[in-house]
This record gives sequence, structure tokens and C-alpha cells, in this order.
Amino acid sequence: MAIPGPVGGAITGAGLGSITTTGYSSDATLSPAIQQIWSKEILFQAMPVLRFEQFAVKKTELGVMPGLTINFMRYSNLSTDQTTGAVLTEGVRMEPVALSASQIQITVGEQGQALAVTELLLNASFDDVMASSSRLLGRHMAQSMDIQARNTLYTNAVPFAGGSAVPPSVVFGRNVASGARTTISPYDAGTVGTYSSPGYLSPAAIKDAVEVLAGQNIPRLGDTYVCFVHPSQSRALRDWPEFIEVTKYAAPGNFMLGEIGRLYDVVFIETTQVVQGQGPADLVSATTGVQAPTATSYSAIMIGDNAFGHAIALPVELRDGGVIDFGREHGLAWYAIWGFGMITAESRVVINTKGGAIA
Repeated sequence: MAIPGPVGGAITGAGLGSITTTGYSSDATLSPAIQQIWSKEILFQAMPVLRFEQFAVKKTELGVMPGLTINFMRYSNLSTDQTTGAVLTEGVRMEPVALSASQIQITVGEQGQALAVTELLLNASFDDVMASSSRLLGRHMAQSMDIQARNTLYTNAVPFAGGSAVPPSVVFGRNVASGARTTISPYDAGTVGTYSSPGYLSPAAIKDAVEVLAGQNIPRLGDTYVCFVHPSQSRALRDWPEFIEVTKYAAPGNFMLGEIGRLYDVVFIETTQVVQGQGPADLVSATTGVQAPTATSYSAIMIGDNAFGHAIALPVELRDGGVIDFGREHGLAWYAIWGFGMITAESRVVINTKGGAIA
């Protein structure tokens, strides 16, 4: 007597038509409830990747007003007499002065990425393909957003007093002092690096960057400045005894995404979005010509408050492609309308250094 063969798959014994691993119907599009849930899933999956965007000033006016550009005013400080301050003389009328203001614009545009899978894959796969697709879309959205935020901080921007756009301020790492290392070597600042030999990330380089920001009266983000570093840069920083790792804080609290520790009044965010060889086009704006970063250096960036803005006209959401090819193909995409732009050009400093351990 012949033994009947299994119906459908040889492993499960179930027909392909009865396998429902995704709950995704072939004859209908995603319901609004599923779209909303998966849109939140995209944001959730994007959270660990986002580093720069969390410090942007959010502007959502475009969400309720028509247009593709957001405009807001930036007022200059009133001039102050460095000798007498604002002393008044009895019987003498005060002379009013005019306000000085400039306009900042951030333009938004469409952002998104789509992918497609077949009905056969949905029914034959042991994995929940659509759920995995939403996770991949979430990570793609986060990387795209963070790359735009990073590139914005590296670009030229109009200074607070107006005029033409200028590159960010730059400080270089410190080269190791000559001679054999001794017990006091960790406290030897070394020599200031150059464009061709930038040196390592060290407490002295951090102090140089803080001096630039504080010297321009840039307010802190809360009570600290924020510095984005590559893991190769933080490797050198961890060799210094002054560095305090996040696990050794005296008063643990709500940590920022990617926070690895702090030094003095600077918090460090570790991210591979600080790419080797990438940075502003002109590392030393005071010199003639353009000096881009060397291919082996890293350009960390330290920011203060109100450095850059994120204009959002349409928050990120998940969309399906509807019924395609009689339901044989299913498409998913993330879609949003946003834009990034610099607000305060002085509120950033690039720290160009070598990577790796101090040699």
C-alpha cells in the first residue's frame, strides 16, 4: 500500500496557503491601526541609532502652516559701553537704539525609502517578514536622519553678526611629548597638533574646544557642552585619569543616547557617524585655501545650545503600497518631510585628531 505524501511543505505538512506568519492579507492594504503601530515601531527601532538629532531644536510650525521653508528671527545683542555700562545722568533723556536682527531659514523636503516583498515569500518564510522589514526601515530612517544632522554641523553657516557663511571653528588634538613616558606623562598636555599631524584627543584638546565656545558666550545644553566622538577617539580619551565613565557617575540619572562619560563640563556621545576622513571642507579658515581633513583623521564636533534646528512638516510614518499585481507583491515605505539647518554658527567646534590608543 502506497503511503500518501505530505500535503504542502515537506517539513510542516501544511499547505502554503494555510501558513499565516505575518497576518498580512493579500487582498487588502494595511489598516490604519496597523500603520500607526508600525510607525511607532519604526521610531522605536530608530532610537538606538540616533545621536545627533536628539540635540536639535525642533521646529514644527510647518506641520500646521503651508510652505516648505520655516523662517524665524535672530536678534543681536544690544551694544554696551565697556567703560560706564548703562549709567544714566539726571536730566538727560535716554537715546533709543534700533534693533538689529537677521533671518534664519530651514527648508524641508521629502524623505523616505521603500522596499517590496512577494506574497510567496510571506507565506513560505518562517520569519515575520513584514515586521523585520519595518525594523530595517526604522534603522534606515535613523541613519538617514543622523547623517543629515551631522553634515549640517559640518557645513558653513552665517555667523551671528551676519555676513557670508563661515566654516566651524577648529582645534587640533595634542601630540605626545617627546621622550619616554613617566609617571607624570598623563598630566603632560603635549604639543598642539597641526593639519597634517593632528595629535590625539586629550583633556587639553577638550579644554581648547571649551575655551572657544565659552569665549563666544555660547550657553551649555543644560549644564554641559556635548561632544560627538568616534570610538577610535574615545579610545585615546579613556587613557586619561580625568575621564569619568558613565558607570562611575556619583549621581546616575537620565543618560543621553550614546553617552559614554564626561570630562569637566563636557559630555561625550560615541557614534560611528563621525566618519574617518570626513569633516568640514576647511579645517583652518584663517589660512588661504581649503585644507580638508586627512584621510586618517577624525573630526569630532562639540556643540552648545541652539546650534542647529530640525524643521518637521510631516513626522515619519509607515505607508504600504496597496494591492500590487493582484496582491502578489507587497510594498512598505517610511515617509516624512523634514529639513535641517544651522541656527548659531558659533555654537560648534570641530576637534580634528588621530584615532586609536596614545602611542
